[in-house]
Amino acid sequence: MTRRFRRRAISLILATSVAWSQVTPAAHADPRRPSTIEAWQQSTSVRLQADASLSDVLAISPTDVWAVGQQEIWDVWKNRGTIRHWNGSAWAEVPVRDATAAGNLRGLAAVSSSNVWAVGDGHDGVPYLAHGDAAGFDRVRPPVLRAGDWLGGIDAKSGKVVAVGSRDKQALVLTGEDNTWTVQEIEEDGALYAVAGGFAVGDTGAEPMIVHYTDGSWERMPLPSIPGGYLRDVQVDSSKRAMAVGGVYHGPGDVSPLVLTWNGKRWRQQPVPEPDARLYGVTGDGKGRYWMVGYDDSQEAEPFMIRCEKADCEAIRGATQQGRSSVRLQSVAYLAGKGTVWAVGHAVDTADRYTDVVETFAPRSTTAKS
Repeated sequence: MTRRFRRRAISLILATSVAWSQVTPAAHADPRRPSTIEAWQQSTSVRLQADASLSDVLAISPTDVWAVGQQEIWDVWKNRGTIRHWNGSAWAEVPVRDATAAGNLRGLAAVSSSNVWAVGDGHDGVPYLAHGDAAGFDRVRPPVLRAGDWLGGIDAKSGKVVAVGSRDKQALVLTGEDNTWTVQEIEEDGALYAVAGGFAVGDTGAEPMIVHYTDGSWERMPLPSIPGGYLRDVQVDSSKRAMAVGGVYHGPGDVSPLVLTWNGKRWRQQPVPEPDARLYGVTGDGKGRYWMVGYDDSQEAEPFMIRCEKADCEAIRGATQQGRSSVRLQSVAYLAGKGTVWAVGHAVDTADRYTDVVETFAPRSTTAKS
């Protein structure tokens, strides 16, 4: 096993922002080509340093798009997190004003263009929480966090920030309100990976988990019985409509997509096409239309997305590019007013090198360019 491949195996959690090391890509001898929605697609990059990946994307306006991730994935000494901003014409690196550099940055949230939050790992062993704007970010150190805690997702609104993760193998919710920080440890083994609109999603290690903020605390919600299920992202339109995505682990190399929908009363499992797909991120337009991203193991070299409207779901595929052996999209954001979705992740070439990617999808009538 080569040095690079050993690091790839050990560091998969860093590269994919998905902490389920038992899941491995499956091989298929007879790939299928499903139906494809007609869509315009453009592939670009924020031009990170070698072996890099983007973990999350946030679109506020056509001239205000954010992305976070990491560079030098395989080098434990050089690996560092990065924050990038799109101003409508170019990507720029946003400085992080902190003596101890950030490790992998996994999540983004914004109240406004001048009030943006990022979360991930700190090289000092304590979760990294940063706050700022396009001029720069400063590290925020909640005193309730400690070494060994892990944070994977974040949500923010005026006066309140919520980040989720795990502590001592139990789900953890960190809340910052009026400059006061508190933590709640959910009385369940497992971890939470994403939070939005009062819902947080993850798994117990054996089944999916969703917790909901109600009556001043976070409580676990009843879900369909799905052994081996896990959830990695959630999109909340309202108290009566939401979607969570992830997968079901059946065994080594055998994972199927998992989508749960909320109708205000209960969570239900929704069938989706592409049984070979891995789903990492979801976004929506607030009107019941959703986009999910990940990768399709049967056609790894094509940027992959599923669009759902009510119970009708279809695949969107981007074009292949020479030299790419696979593309994994890890997060997706809807750009209101443009009908466009931005997805970020990484591409892997035949030499096992990682390059960050930004894939923009839109109806063919859309003329906006990224």
